[in-house]
Amino acid sequence: MRCKHRVANFSLLRATLIALSLHAPGLAAEWLHDSAAIMGTRVSVELWHEQADEGAQAIQEVFDEFRRLDDKLSPYKEHSELSLVNRMAAEAPVPISWEFFHLLEISQDYSRLTDGAFDITFASVGHLYNYRKAIKPSHEATQASLPLIDYQHVILNKQQNSVFFQRPGVQIDLGGIAKGFAVDQAIDLLRKRGIAHALVTAGGDSRLLGDHQGRPWQIGIQAPRRKNAIATTLNLQDSAVSTSGDYERYFEADGIRYHHIISPKTGRSAAQMQSVTVIGPNATRTDALSTSLFVLGVEAGMALINRLDDLEAVMIDQHGKLFLSQGLQGQRP
Repeated sequence: MRCKHRVANFSLLRATLIALSLHAPGLAAEWLHDSAAIMGTRVSVELWHEQADEGAQAIQEVFDEFRRLDDKLSPYKEHSELSLVNRMAAEAPVPISWEFFHLLEISQDYSRLTDGAFDITFASVGHLYNYRKAIKPSHEATQASLPLIDYQHVILNKQQNSVFFQRPGVQIDLGGIAKGFAVDQAIDLLRKRGIAHALVTAGGDSRLLGDHQGRPWQIGIQAPRRKNAIATTLNLQDSAVSTSGDYERYFEADGIRYHHIISPKTGRSAAQMQSVTVIGPNATRTDALSTSLFVLGVEAGMALINRLDDLEAVMIDQHGKLFLSQGLQGQRP
């Protein structure tokens, strides 16, 4: 079996991650947890620490790190680095921080790996949607902006640490990778503090540091079409898990579900899947690839994941049918 992440109890399906951490009797005083609304989602931290005050400080440090990255990478904050790039990069190369540059490099790596299924320039059309107000672009507006979606329009200059857009109108959005990256940064902070057991979750992206004091962490996967229902649980340790689904940011019109996972080929919501969950070594990787597999669909998505030795996946198609990657197929009851 290829799975190296100690996954067990794989029955069914699917999507946004709900932590079900089991508290061992007599240890509750040392298990600390808190949550905050950051990056447009709920960020939750749970950790074990001998000193409650130091553990609380570590949790606040995690929240501060998420806020710092949100200030840098949010497309909704006028003064973020990302917003500055979207305004200026088609006119001239824009010098950016090494961290932002590094994340753009990683994004392009995943664009190449997935043959463009992962593409941060999806925002060139994606920004025309407003899911809260149930607004979608017209067919004509989508077609006019569709040529702007191409990761190769984004030119990175490593010597100058700058980014340039080859075409006016190109926009980028790191929504398919930024939360996973932030989760990894948070885990690194906790590890540097000497913390050996922790769970950090941001929306559909989670990463586990160690185990739950001798037992695996239990992570619940929500059923795509049953709100607040858990389809199955995963027993995990020292791994990351990300879910991309069509049920968090969406609206329906004329019998069609319009959601935030945009296919770079069509400029419309990818329609082959209900949810994709990816398990792997870090949340940056699982976040990017859960988005990619959602766009690729079952056949191409499973072909990709089965080539990658450090990853496994659970995919649920538009009909609700479950598919497991090769390393998980023997674990289904």
